[in-house]
Amino acid sequence: MREFISLFKTAFLVLILIFGSCFCFATDIEGSEIKGEPCAFSEVWGYVMEGLENEFDAKSPITDVGYFSATVNTYGELVGVPKRSKIPSSYKGRVHLVTSCDGRSLSHFAISPDFPLREKLISDLVREAESFDGLQIDYEYIPGRDAQNFLTFLEEIRKRLPRGKIFSVAVPARMRTISDDIYHYPKIAALCDRVFIMAYDEHWSTSAPGSIASMDWCKKIASYAKTVIPAEKLVIGLPSYGRTWGRTWNRAFYHSGVKRIWRENGKPEIKRTKGIPHFSFTVPVSVTCYYEDDYSLVERCRMYEQMGIGKIGFWRVGFEESSFWKWIKIVPERKSLVRAIFHQTKREGQGNYDFVLALQTLR
Repeated sequence: MREFISLFKTAFLVLILIFGSCFCFATDIEGSEIKGEPCAFSEVWGYVMEGLENEFDAKSPITDVGYFSATVNTYGELVGVPKRSKIPSSYKGRVHLVTSCDGRSLSHFAISPDFPLREKLISDLVREAESFDGLQIDYEYIPGRDAQNFLTFLEEIRKRLPRGKIFSVAVPARMRTISDDIYHYPKIAALCDRVFIMAYDEHWSTSAPGSIASMDWCKKIASYAKTVIPAEKLVIGLPSYGRTWGRTWNRAFYHSGVKRIWRENGKPEIKRTKGIPHFSFTVPVSVTCYYEDDYSLVERCRMYEQMGIGKIGFWRVGFEESSFWKWIKIVPERKSLVRAIFHQTKREGQGNYDFVLALQTLR
């Protein structure tokens, strides 16, 4: 029996050596081991902040960079347009100009056809997008009565952008259709090439402590989005940052900052709620921190992959650990779909499993 066990161990080690290149294994500081294959997507978006280009590794598996951001100032003028040349020339993916508009009053005056600001803003956006592969509108403060103005604003930009420019719109998370929604998924999807759903900030700085994006919450968002947005246009956003709650502690952190806080405060016990790591410690006040690590990010990516989501994105590049990127690989859109069918059929036990296994070899 001992000889058999010894032989088995030897054979197992040989198999690992032979097939080790097909699988990844990693253990984060929290001790949760990640096993299996990398997650496969046809598109992976990553936001890069202007001025923090050094946090972007051009070799990472990112197909689309959202360069953040050109903003609208107090006078309705487009300012702070980042220079495409600051993105490393070694990066071979697409770079999109992202534009934002902070404040409800400013957003109203910027997009309403009743004011001259709108026409100039549209012209400036189209002109500045010339040196980029695409343009993304990230206007998160549209007043309720400007819902139709926002749609015509998007429609006019779409008409003026040259053929081949990818037009995308960032929208907040939704689990169902809301009457008179400013960010009506189907209507916006009809006017652009990509809809980037910001599936994060389930809990925020002034809310009760909780996950930035719990698994169940994300699953509901993705399930709804799949029913109203064409698959080729849908991009699901993931958070890669952490946040603390407590008097004077309500803020967001890089993953490296979370690890520093954890070390500096006695390495408190780390717990997981449905895969999401969190810990608490006490200083003059009690502080709770929810964050993302390689394990939770991979778990969320695998969930989306198995749901048939072919395109994902991250807010933002630099927040994550560099070790995370080995768990992501880029595949053609067709292969991404085949993988999704395989996972779903295997999970639900439906259809011709042998046929799906054959399809899986196309990876």
